[in-house]
Amino acid sequence: MSMTRRVVEDVETLKALSHPIRLRLLGMLRSDGPATATELARTLEESSGSTSYHLRQLERYGFVADAVEQPSGRERRWRAVHDMTTLPDSLAELPGAREALDQVHDRQLRVLADGVETWRATGSGEGYGHSDYLLELDPDDLRELTEEISALVERYRTKAGSNPVSLHVLALPRSS
Repeated sequence: MSMTRRVVEDVETLKALSHPIRLRLLGMLRSDGPATATELARTLEESSGSTSYHLRQLERYGFVADAVEQPSGRERRWRAVHDMTTLPDSLAELPGAREALDQVHDRQLRVLADGVETWRATGSGEGYGHSDYLLELDPDDLRELTEEISALVERYRTKAGSNPVSLHVLALPRSS
Protein backbone atom coordinates (compact mmCIF):
# COMPACT_ATOMS: atom_id res chain seq x y z
CA MET A 1 0.00 0.00 0.00
CA SER A 2 1.54 3.30 -1.05
CA MET A 3 1.94 6.34 1.17
CA THR A 4 -0.86 8.83 1.11
CA ARG A 5 0.06 12.48 1.05
CA ARG A 6 -1.85 15.66 1.83
CA VAL A 7 -0.55 18.72 0.00
CA VAL A 8 -1.39 21.97 1.78
CA GLU A 9 -2.05 24.65 -0.80
CA ASP A 10 -3.70 27.49 1.13
CA VAL A 11 -2.85 29.66 4.12
CA GLU A 12 -6.06 28.90 6.06
CA THR A 13 -5.32 25.15 6.07
CA LEU A 14 -1.66 25.80 6.89
CA LYS A 15 -2.64 27.98 9.85
CA ALA A 16 -5.07 25.33 11.10
CA LEU A 17 -2.34 22.70 10.94
CA SER A 18 0.39 24.86 12.47
CA HIS A 19 -1.00 24.91 16.00
CA PRO A 20 1.51 23.06 18.26
CA ILE A 21 -1.08 20.77 19.83
CA ARG A 22 -2.56 19.88 16.44
CA LEU A 23 0.86 19.04 15.05
CA ARG A 24 1.52 16.75 18.01
CA LEU A 25 -1.91 15.10 17.78
CA LEU A 26 -1.50 14.42 14.07
CA GLY A 27 2.00 13.08 14.61
CA MET A 28 0.81 10.74 17.36
CA LEU A 29 -2.08 9.41 15.26
CA ARG A 30 0.33 8.77 12.41
CA SER A 31 2.96 7.05 14.50
CA ASP A 32 0.84 5.24 17.10
CA GLY A 33 -2.43 4.64 15.27
CA PRO A 34 -6.03 5.45 16.18
CA ALA A 35 -6.81 6.86 19.63
CA THR A 36 -9.48 8.70 21.56
CA ALA A 37 -9.23 12.32 22.64
CA THR A 38 -8.89 11.10 26.23
CA GLU A 39 -5.98 8.78 25.40
CA LEU A 40 -4.22 11.52 23.47
CA ALA A 41 -4.88 14.06 26.24
CA ARG A 42 -3.26 11.78 28.80
CA THR A 43 -0.12 11.41 26.69
CA LEU A 44 0.10 15.13 25.93
CA GLU A 45 -0.83 16.16 29.46
CA GLU A 46 -3.67 18.27 28.09
CA SER A 47 -7.37 18.24 28.93
CA SER A 48 -9.59 15.94 26.89
CA GLY A 49 -11.69 19.02 26.06
CA SER A 50 -8.65 20.68 24.51
CA THR A 51 -7.64 17.61 22.50
CA SER A 52 -11.26 17.10 21.36
CA TYR A 53 -11.40 20.68 20.11
CA HIS A 54 -8.10 20.40 18.23
CA LEU A 55 -9.08 17.03 16.74
CA ARG A 56 -12.30 18.55 15.42
CA GLN A 57 -10.26 21.37 13.83
CA LEU A 58 -7.97 18.82 12.21
CA GLU A 59 -11.07 16.98 10.98
CA ARG A 60 -12.51 20.20 9.55
CA TYR A 61 -9.40 20.60 7.39
CA GLY A 62 -9.24 16.95 6.33
CA PHE A 63 -6.28 15.72 8.39
CA VAL A 64 -8.12 13.30 10.70
CA ALA A 65 -11.34 11.27 10.61
CA ASP A 66 -13.18 8.64 12.59
CA ALA A 67 -11.22 5.42 12.96
CA VAL A 68 -12.70 2.44 11.12
CA GLU A 69 -13.15 0.51 14.34
CA GLN A 70 -15.10 2.22 17.09
CA PRO A 71 -14.96 -0.24 20.01
CA SER A 72 -17.28 1.83 22.17
CA GLY A 73 -20.18 4.12 21.51
CA ARG A 74 -18.98 6.34 24.35
CA GLU A 75 -15.72 7.66 22.95
CA ARG A 76 -14.80 8.55 19.41
CA ARG A 77 -11.58 7.04 18.05
CA TRP A 78 -9.65 9.18 15.60
CA ARG A 79 -7.18 8.27 12.85
CA ALA A 80 -4.87 10.23 10.59
CA VAL A 81 -6.25 10.41 7.04
CA HIS A 82 -2.84 10.66 5.34
CA ASP A 83 0.62 9.25 6.01
CA MET A 84 2.35 12.56 5.41
CA THR A 85 1.78 16.24 4.75
CA THR A 86 3.61 18.22 2.11
CA LEU A 87 4.10 21.96 2.33
CA PRO A 88 5.14 23.18 -1.13
CA ASP A 89 7.71 25.95 -1.41
CA SER A 90 5.05 28.11 -3.10
CA LEU A 91 3.22 28.44 0.26
CA ALA A 92 5.94 30.78 1.52
CA GLU A 93 4.97 33.28 -1.16
CA LEU A 94 1.37 33.57 0.06
CA PRO A 95 0.47 36.49 2.36
CA GLY A 96 0.32 35.42 6.00
CA ALA A 97 1.97 32.05 5.51
CA ARG A 98 5.46 32.72 6.89
CA GLU A 99 4.57 32.58 10.61
CA ALA A 100 2.55 29.37 10.23
CA LEU A 101 5.32 27.76 8.17
CA ASP A 102 7.84 28.72 10.83
CA GLN A 103 5.68 27.07 13.51
CA VAL A 104 5.46 23.83 11.52
CA HIS A 105 9.20 23.86 10.80
CA ASP A 106 10.01 24.58 14.46
CA ARG A 107 7.94 21.55 15.51
CA GLN A 108 9.63 19.34 12.91
CA LEU A 109 13.06 20.44 14.10
CA ARG A 110 12.06 19.81 17.74
CA VAL A 111 10.99 16.25 16.86
CA LEU A 112 14.30 15.75 15.05
CA ALA A 113 16.33 17.18 17.94
CA ASP A 114 14.41 15.08 20.50
CA GLY A 115 15.09 11.96 18.44
CA VAL A 116 18.80 12.75 18.23
CA GLU A 117 18.98 13.45 21.98
CA THR A 118 17.25 10.16 22.78
CA TRP A 119 19.52 8.27 20.39
CA ARG A 120 22.64 9.80 21.94
CA ALA A 121 21.40 9.24 25.51
CA THR A 122 20.77 5.55 24.93
CA GLY A 123 24.24 5.06 23.46
CA SER A 124 22.80 2.68 20.93
CA GLY A 125 24.18 3.33 17.48
CA GLU A 126 23.67 -0.22 16.23
CA GLY A 127 21.89 -0.32 12.92
CA TYR A 128 21.54 3.42 12.66
CA GLY A 129 23.49 5.73 10.47
CA HIS A 130 24.21 9.35 9.97
CA SER A 131 25.57 10.81 6.77
CA ASP A 132 25.82 14.20 5.21
CA TYR A 133 26.52 14.96 1.60
CA LEU A 134 27.61 18.18 -0.03
CA LEU A 135 26.06 18.47 -3.48
CA GLU A 136 25.68 21.14 -6.09
CA LEU A 137 22.20 20.82 -7.55
CA ASP A 138 19.81 23.03 -9.41
CA PRO A 139 16.17 23.05 -8.21
CA ASP A 140 15.06 20.43 -10.77
CA ASP A 141 17.86 18.05 -9.76
CA LEU A 142 17.02 18.50 -6.08
CA ARG A 143 13.34 17.79 -6.79
CA GLU A 144 14.31 14.65 -8.76
CA LEU A 145 16.61 13.46 -5.95
CA THR A 146 13.87 14.00 -3.38
CA GLU A 147 11.39 12.02 -5.50
CA GLU A 148 13.88 9.17 -5.88
CA ILE A 149 14.49 9.10 -2.11
CA SER A 150 10.72 9.03 -1.51
CA ALA A 151 10.34 6.11 -3.93
CA LEU A 152 13.13 4.21 -2.15
CA VAL A 153 11.58 4.87 1.27
CA GLU A 154 8.23 3.66 -0.08
CA ARG A 155 9.80 0.26 -0.86
CA TYR A 156 10.81 -0.14 2.79
CA ARG A 157 7.69 1.33 4.39
CA THR A 158 5.67 -1.87 4.30
CA LYS A 159 8.43 -4.09 5.69
CA ALA A 160 7.80 -5.17 9.24
CA GLY A 161 10.88 -4.81 11.40
CA SER A 162 11.63 -5.02 15.07
CA ASN A 163 12.77 -1.40 15.46
CA PRO A 164 10.65 1.64 14.64
CA VAL A 165 12.87 4.13 12.83
CA SER A 166 12.42 7.79 12.07
CA LEU A 167 14.16 8.67 8.81
CA HIS A 168 14.73 12.37 8.16
CA VAL A 169 15.70 13.79 4.79
CA LEU A 170 16.63 17.44 4.97
CA ALA A 171 18.12 19.46 2.14
CA LEU A 172 19.48 22.84 3.22
CA PRO A 173 21.26 25.57 1.35
CA ARG A 174 24.93 25.40 2.15
CA SER A 175 26.57 28.45 3.65
CA SER A 176 30.07 29.35 2.66
